[in-house]
Formats: sequence, C-alpha cells, structure tokens
Amino acid sequence: MKALAWHGKGDIRCEEVPDPKIEHPRDAVIKVTACAICGSDLHIYGGIIPSMKKGDVLGHENMGEVVEVGSENKKLKVGDRVVVPFTIACGECFFCRNGFYSGCERTNPDHEDAAKLWGNSPAGLFGYSHLLGGYAGGQAEYLRVPYADVGPIKVPEGLSDQQVLFLSDIFPTGYMAADFCNLEGGETVAIWGCGPVGQFAIRSAFLLGAGRILAIDTVPERLALAREDGAETIDFMKEDVYDRIMELTKGRGADACIDAVGTEAESAASLDSRWDRIKTATFMGTDRPHVLRQAIHCCRNFGVVSIVGVYGGFLDKIPMGSATNRGLTFRMAQTPVQYYLPKLLKLIEEGKIDPSFVITHTAPLEKGPELYQTFRDKKDGCIKVVLKPGMDRTTEKSRQEAANA
Repeated sequence: MKALAWHGKGDIRCEEVPDPKIEHPRDAVIKVTACAICGSDLHIYGGIIPSMKKGDVLGHENMGEVVEVGSENKKLKVGDRVVVPFTIACGECFFCRNGFYSGCERTNPDHEDAAKLWGNSPAGLFGYSHLLGGYAGGQAEYLRVPYADVGPIKVPEGLSDQQVLFLSDIFPTGYMAADFCNLEGGETVAIWGCGPVGQFAIRSAFLLGAGRILAIDTVPERLALAREDGAETIDFMKEDVYDRIMELTKGRGADACIDAVGTEAESAASLDSRWDRIKTATFMGTDRPHVLRQAIHCCRNFGVVSIVGVYGGFLDKIPMGSATNRGLTFRMAQTPVQYYLPKLLKLIEEGKIDPSFVITHTAPLEKGPELYQTFRDKKDGCIKVVLKPGMDRTTEKSRQEAANA
C-alpha cells in the first residue's frame, strides 16, 4: 500500500509499505477514506520528536471503512464506517475505567522509555514515534487499529468524511481546552494560536458559554477565520499581547487562558522568545515556552490556564511565582478522545457545529509531502489539510466514465 513515511527532518515520502494485518483478536483493519496533517505532525517534520525511525508511517487523524475484524472484536463488522481516536486505549485498565483514556496503562509497549522521560507513560498513539508505541499511522491507504472494540466510533449515515474526520483529534482537543476553563457563562477567554486546534477552542468556548474570546496569532488567514468565529483578535507581531489584554479587560486579565501553541512558538518581539530559540538551537533547551509564560501573566487572579499545545521535555523560566501567588489553576492533558466522542458527535448531528469549516486544502495522499511543507510554511492560506487516499485514481476513473458516456 501507499503511505507517508518519515525519513528525517523535512523528509516525508509517499512510498510503498507493507499492508497492515490483524495481529490481535481485538484488532480491526480499515481502508482509510480520509486523513489529515495535524500541527503535531509538524513537530515530527521539524525533527524535534525523539525516537522516530526512518520509514515510520505518520498520521493520527484517521477515518475509514472496516475491511477486516479480529475474532474477539464484537463491536465492529466489515463495512462499518468509523472515526479512529488518535489515542489508543484498552478500555479495561484503571485509567480507561475512569475516563482517562489517554493515560491507558496497556497500550504503549515502550512505556519504560517514556517513563524515563516523563516519570510515567501515557497511552500509545498512532504515528507518533517509538516513545509512544511506534504504531504505524493512518496517512496511508490502510490502517491497523489495535483495541478496535474500544476506540473507533461508528459514523451515522448522512454525515460526510469532512464533517466527522476531526473527531479523531483536533475537535476533541479544542473542546477539551475550553472544557478545562470551567466556564459558567460570560467569561473572557484568551486563546494563543489560531491554527486548527485554536479554531475549535474558539467555537467550543462559545458553545460552553464564554462571553468574549481574545484570539492571538499573526497569520492573516487564521486571524480572519477567528473573527468569523466571533473572536476579537490580537496580532502578536503588531502589538504587545499583555498590554492589549489588560486594556481589554480593564486591568484584570482574562478569566481563562488557553495555550494552543505548544513547543514551537514563533518568535515575537520579546527577549524571552528570542532566548528560547537560541537555547533550542544550541541544544540547551527542549521547548520554546514563550506562549505559556505569557498566558500565565495574562490570566486574572484565581483564573485557569488550559494547556493543549504539545510540550515534550523540560520548560525553562516558567513564572511559577506568579502562578502560585495569584492562585492560578493549571489544566492540561493529552486528549482522552474516547471520553468526548459521543458528546461531540451529537453536536455535529444536531447541527451545532460543522467541523469542516477549518479545511482549506483537500488533496490525494500522494500530494502529502509537498502539503507538509505548505502547512508548515503557512503558504497558500493553508490552515488544515485533508488527504484522500485513492483520490487520484477515483478522479481518473470518473473522468474515464464521463468520457465513455
């Protein structure tokens, strides 16, 4: 089958790899009908995610049609159309039983290596390094889904791939970011990052009762989409974010602040942002946490800082004195997608949100390597890329049928 494989920093190739097979009785194999390039994939593309191996198949936002089912999997049958969560969960361990699926104790076979870095291991993830299980991802024609009687959710008839694909990751992640803010109605929420997760955080915060959203970014297309969502925007390259938020909140600060950026924050005019870049470039630091520092300072006393941007290692110069003395609450997690899926699917079915609003580029799988670069460089108004395996062949078949008619 064809798949997008990692071969080093900035080197993604569409190549032939072995077809996946049933390896455990609870497995399923799906024919991928749609997958996406996530902002988290760009960290892999940039070469900052450890334990990648040449030839690793990427992709953790996946959906498709079930083509094979393990003997113990009674939930799915061949022909079912499903969305696959990016977190892999067994459904039986302590964390799964308590709804913390992304902390599953059983699905990361490399848990000892993860524990050396983080103190304990999270769940295994699709297409995201051997530190998190080394599972092949779904930017491919087919995908093996472990514990497929727990994770995948069946898609009701009448909903398109574009409407439900993002249930795999970015919609639940953006919703969780807003959910962590403990909104009761009318609050001001500041959101750093207007990429796909940030856009879902904006819409989710409004759905959960926020009265005002302050959206921070510098990319014109992202800021424009945030304004369409109803947010007030702040361009961090044109004005001081802290001063502007204090002005807009009459000196109090935002009730909740969401970091939807994470480890590779772009350089702003601040000294600490430049220092972060120097430290990571010289291997003296693992992450660039400028946004997190800013979110802490911009949050009101006894407010909430919600963190859904990816961080990988040890963060430098975090203002814990500010957080402690002002009573801030921190909420963060790798999203337990399975916990949120039923609720969010219902929102889509009821027409309260159409997740396809974020898509700017749809292309065949073969175009994946060049679209990684387009997405990374924010060219051509790119906000979200959806890849359709077999799209070229389907298009050519349609053309031939039309010509023969």
